[in-house]
Amino acid sequence: MDTIDNARQQMNKTLTALRTDLAKIRSGRAHVGLLESVKVNCYGADMPLSQTSTVSVVDTRTLLVAPWDAQNTAAIEKALRESDLGLNAAATSGGVRVSLPPLSEERRHELTKVVGKEAETARIAVRNTRREAMTEIKSKVKNKDIGEDEGRRLEQQVDKVAEEIIQAVEDTCSKKQQELLKI
Repeated sequence: MDTIDNARQQMNKTLTALRTDLAKIRSGRAHVGLLESVKVNCYGADMPLSQTSTVSVVDTRTLLVAPWDAQNTAAIEKALRESDLGLNAAATSGGVRVSLPPLSEERRHELTKVVGKEAETARIAVRNTRREAMTEIKSKVKNKDIGEDEGRRLEQQVDKVAEEIIQAVEDTCSKKQQELLKI
């Protein structure tokens, strides 16, 4: 029914948001998603890096940021150095080369804790969505829009969907934590 479809859709959005957030956490390999949060001061305004240049992966530890306007190279380099990502940026003739330093063991463990916090946030969001769906079902039963048996069946379906999404959250986070701890 609508309640279950809405709950499933909302829970899937939570899972998608978690995966997007985890992709931004550096695991030692270079990928273009690392630089999504960087803002560059160009033309008198702070702009996302993706609106000023093209980012490509050179090798496992290096990214190349190719600005569309060569005048922005210094601003891009400065933005990358000042970002909280701990990256080494150097201007070259082709743009800005970004080297990723190897992760220390301590930093890897800190990042696994961050992944755990992201997982807990996602689980809470899924449980809140489940609770809202259950409340809606109980309201329909109380208003006699659906029968009690139908209400129980719908509640079981919502529980099943929530369990599936929470399991997917657990799997995703476990995989990311293993990736972070692998040297």
